Amino acid sequence: MPAKKTKVAAITVGAHVNGGIKGAVAKATEIGAQTIQIFIGSPQTWKEPSPALQDIQAFRQGVEKEALGPVFVHGNYLVNLASANLENLAKSMDNLHNALRMAEKTGADGLIFHPGSAGQATYEEGLTRVLAALEHVMTGYDGKCKLLLEVCAGQGQTIGDRFSEFRDILSAMGHDRRLGVCWDTCHLFNAGYDVASADGLERTVEEFEKEVGFDWLYAIHANDSKTPLGARRDRHENIGEGHIGEDGFRRMLNHPRLRHLPWILEVPGFDKKGPDRKNLDILRRLAG
Repeated sequence: MPAKKTKVAAITVGAHVNGGIKGAVAKATEIGAQTIQIFIGSPQTWKEPSPALQDIQAFRQGVEKEALGPVFVHGNYLVNLASANLENLAKSMDNLHNALRMAEKTGADGLIFHPGSAGQATYEEGLTRVLAALEHVMTGYDGKCKLLLEVCAGQGQTIGDRFSEFRDILSAMGHDRRLGVCWDTCHLFNAGYDVASADGLERTVEEFEKEVGFDWLYAIHANDSKTPLGARRDRHENIGEGHIGEDGFRRMLNHPRLRHLPWILEVPGFDKKGPDRKNLDILRRLAG
C-alpha cells in the first residue's frame, strides 16, 4: 500500500497595516493579508486615542466581511513598565490599562507591547516594577483580548530578551491566562537566539518549551534582520534580504511548533512603504 500522505497545516500570514481602524481593512485586502495588526492612535505620543463608536463598529464589520483574523493591536512605543521614572511609569500603566480595554472593544485577540527597560537599575528592580504595573493594568479586566509581551532585541537593560524573563513574569503573575507572549524573529536573532540555522532554531524551540511553554505563544512578528546574530539592535529587513535569510524562514514556517501561529510582517517593504504583497508572497512560498 502507498504511504499515507501527511496533511500539512495551512499557514496564516498577514501584516501590520497602516490606517488604524479606519483604513486597516482596505489595506489588508489590498496586500492580501489574512491576519492583521494595527495601531489605535499614535504609537509615539501619550495622547489617548478616542475613536468614534461608528468607526469601531465599521472596523469590526469589515474584519468579519473580509474574514480577517486573528486581529492584533500594537501598544504604544512609549510604554515602559520597568521605568524608574515615576511619572513615566504612571503614564505607561494608565496608557496600557486603557489600550487593553480599547483593543477589546475593537474585537482584537491580543494587545502586543514591549515590557520596557530598567535603565540603570538591576533586572530584579525592573521586574518588580513590571509586575506591579501588570497588576494595575489587569485589575478588573475580564475581556477576551490577551495582553501579549513581545520578545525584545536586547537594547539596553530591556525586560524580555531572555525566555527565562517571561517565565519569571508568568510565574509571578500566577500564570494568568489573560497574558501571553509574542515572538519577533528579528528581535530573537538580535538577542542571540540563532533562528537562522537548523540547530539554532531547535535550541531556541527547546529553550522556549522548557522556560515558558508553547501554549503561551500566540503570535509571531515575521521580520528579517539588517544586523547579525546577537547584535542587540532592532533593525527590521524584508524577508530573505537580511541575516536570517530565506532558508531560516522556510525552517521556521514549516516547524510544527510554529506553523499554526499567525505570522505578522513588520518589514520596511520593497517600496519602503511598509509590509506589502511581495513580502507576503515570499512567506507563502517559503511555507510551501
